[in-house]
Amino acid sequence: MSELWYQQPAATWEEALPLGNGRLGAMVHGRTDTEMIQLNESTVWFGGPQQRTPEDALSNLPALREAIRQGNHTEAERLATTYFFSNPASQRHYEPLGNLFLDFEHKPEQVTNYRRSLDLTKGVSHVNYDYANVHYDRQMIATDEPSALIMRVRSSAKSRFLLRLTRMSDLEYESQEYHDWVQTVGENPLSRALGRKENTITMHVTPGGKGSNRACCIVHVQTIDQDRKGKVTNAGKNLIVNSDDTIIYIVARTSVASENYESKAEWDLSTLGQTPDFVWYRRVQRNQKIWDRMHLELEPDSADIPTDKRLIARDPGLVALYHNYSRYMLMSCSYEGNSAYPLPANLQGIWNPSFHPAWGCRFTININLQMNYWSANVCNLSECELPLFTHLSRLAINGKNTAQKMYGCRGWTAHSNTDIWADTDPVDRWMPGTLWPLGGAWLCCHIWEHFQFTGEQNTLRKYFWILRGCVEFLLDFLIVDSQGKYLVTCPSLSPENSYRDKKGQKGVFCEGSTIDIQIINAVLRDFESTTTQLKIDDSLLPQVREARARLPPLIISQNGYLQEWAEDHEEVEPGHRHTSHLWGLYPGNTITPEKTPELAVACRETLRRRAEHGGGHTGWSRAWLINLFARLQDAGECQKHLGLLLEKSTLPNLFDSHPPFQIDGNFGGAAGIVEMLVQSHEPGVIRLLPACPSDWTGKIHGVRARGGFELSFQFENGCIVGEVLICSLRGEEATVVFPGERGFRKFIEQGGSYRIRPEEYVR
Repeated sequence: MSELWYQQPAATWEEALPLGNGRLGAMVHGRTDTEMIQLNESTVWFGGPQQRTPEDALSNLPALREAIRQGNHTEAERLATTYFFSNPASQRHYEPLGNLFLDFEHKPEQVTNYRRSLDLTKGVSHVNYDYANVHYDRQMIATDEPSALIMRVRSSAKSRFLLRLTRMSDLEYESQEYHDWVQTVGENPLSRALGRKENTITMHVTPGGKGSNRACCIVHVQTIDQDRKGKVTNAGKNLIVNSDDTIIYIVARTSVASENYESKAEWDLSTLGQTPDFVWYRRVQRNQKIWDRMHLELEPDSADIPTDKRLIARDPGLVALYHNYSRYMLMSCSYEGNSAYPLPANLQGIWNPSFHPAWGCRFTININLQMNYWSANVCNLSECELPLFTHLSRLAINGKNTAQKMYGCRGWTAHSNTDIWADTDPVDRWMPGTLWPLGGAWLCCHIWEHFQFTGEQNTLRKYFWILRGCVEFLLDFLIVDSQGKYLVTCPSLSPENSYRDKKGQKGVFCEGSTIDIQIINAVLRDFESTTTQLKIDDSLLPQVREARARLPPLIISQNGYLQEWAEDHEEVEPGHRHTSHLWGLYPGNTITPEKTPELAVACRETLRRRAEHGGGHTGWSRAWLINLFARLQDAGECQKHLGLLLEKSTLPNLFDSHPPFQIDGNFGGAAGIVEMLVQSHEPGVIRLLPACPSDWTGKIHGVRARGGFELSFQFENGCIVGEVLICSLRGEEATVVFPGERGFRKFIEQGGSYRIRPEEYVR
């Protein structure tokens, strides 16, 4: 359950296997003729910061609000297009770093005993095969201290291969190269005299656009043959290697993090070459330490079948592998390490092959970036969420200008997308999605959520100013509705969805969409909880309590659905991929079958209607459905959608497919799998196996729950077997509910570990 493996090289990028250290990423194809390693560095983005804030938005805000209130869709959309959409319309996009080619010239048809794999436990990729009576073994790893990608190439006899470093399109047949220059330094007295690292290829990159950052990538080759006869020669800005044991180091830095980025890359390299075995060992140890905190096993597990073939059969063990692989990817693409400019996981984590990626491979914050971190805390990877908070700090700074100039509000705001420069202005010119200023507010929910799992008061205090700034914006942005009763948002929309009003006209904007009200309620509640936890008597508290009391209630439509808008509108697309109005069910926690049964039933009806009209047709939306049905404690629907996620939205290397690849589906799917087994969203309550299929047998170790709890237990056919080990890390009180509401026990001792059997505590 901790290895992906294949009997053939990757034919496409979607079949290659990922490595990463949070900043550097690589996709390993495992080819025998010409191996290709596609490289990424998290800060290689096109262009620099832009000034995009619409200058005339604030003066036209009253007219826009009035048009929305009057149901004048044409006028509202005219005003939005003219005065509220940014120019330039687009934010910056993420680009590849480069391509490293290793020309072995081993004809595929003559290769035998081929095996390609990714060891999730150690974070090591392997390629093994025989060719012309020689055995070849290649291993690759991503290290974080120092930051590098390292490949080891071994063979049972001396072998020759050529190294080439370039920066090309993801389409290999195209001839365009996108770098400034490539320089090679071979073994010679002159290079030593100049102090240059021998046996290196250096590539300089400028992605383009005004103020663009620059990048330097260095590849260094070191032969470590036992007979010391390995040789590296310079040939036409490439390196020719003749050796039976070779280490290849890949380092890269950008000007975003350091003006002396080339010197920084050279420094990274200088710390690597002397002790390759130690660096390798340290990385494996770190990976295993984090990996071993939590794991999931399901039986039967057909680990002896290649992963691509398992996708067809979809044995239960594949579900566990999918989950564990998602943990591995989060560890690999969202880790601060020694990065001077840490970034959260983007739409593809860090692994992007294209210079024209879908949706810019940005940070989409009307669901996708948030979904990237749904699994972080429950899967015992809370530190992987820190890059998100670092970037959230940048958003809070830039978002002050957006809040003031567009809406005349205090605090800060961010719309539906952001980029490396923490751009907070509206992006694109798409009416159902562009003008939604609550993306930053949704992200703020992660601050209190992180504390609930970790109890880290220093982290909560460190980011309190972000939460407070968001609250200031929300208090100013809310207006009294047309009845003079409730506080609502305006302009408002339900991300990317549209409706038909009572006149049959298509509309997008409204006052107080359901998701807006749910998010605002959560942020204001989190603010109150945070001030209580940190013992802060904040001046905003009276306004916060008053505003919460005046938010409109959730409404069930005449057809039994949870309303998506304040009015009972007809949906233009009943099978829409977004289920934004169910936010309160998941990832929020205001709707539960126990506390709000009528609303839970309305959510179920909403999901049934979505499914009848083709909902869940994208990978990430299918993952969201799993989490929603898990909260409804519907094991059958969870299992059905999990099967569809694997069948229809999973690529051969287990990447999620939107299509194309989007990593949020992997992370959302992993969160959903855990949500089927453990839930802790109700204050003081931990539920075991709330949506576990009756045919699931396995064990889970080290899963985290809110309140600072860690649990491990085994289950068989949907029932707990043997003892449940519960560790209380913070000394908080919790009620543990076993399947069928059979038992409970309270734990209050900090640092205590408790072993209980469900039959000992029957209600």
